[in-house]
Amino acid sequence: MEKIDQPIIIFDGVCNLCEYSVNFIIKNDRQGKFKFVSAQSEIGENLQRLNGVDTLQDGTVILLKGDQVYVKSDAVMEIAKDLDGFWRFLRVFKFLPKSVRNYMYSVISKNRYQWFGQKNECLLPDENIKKRFL
Repeated sequence: MEKIDQPIIIFDGVCNLCEYSVNFIIKNDRQGKFKFVSAQSEIGENLQRLNGVDTLQDGTVILLKGDQVYVKSDAVMEIAKDLDGFWRFLRVFKFLPKSVRNYMYSVISKNRYQWFGQKNECLLPDENIKKRFL
């Protein structure tokens, strides 16, 4: 796998919770460290295929950072580490066993459409943040 210069978050583009999470990350990443791509886009599909992951099948957010691929709770912990302010301290939950973190993540992921709904089309970023999307 090629080294990636800027961290890329691959997310489910029709999931309301995922869209909220992307907007939350943008708001708390004032330095613009992260780029975003919908899993349903051509670029998102290619990145998943190249890295042997599938956000829709596995029900996970994917973080590509350097030569690493992070999924599920590891992705959340790694993203939190790079956010501004208080949010970086969410990484303290890394002390929980990975199996426990991933179980909690999977419960939310499995129910995300029922609990938070979904859209018929992917997130369309406004002009202010468009440059952060692939």
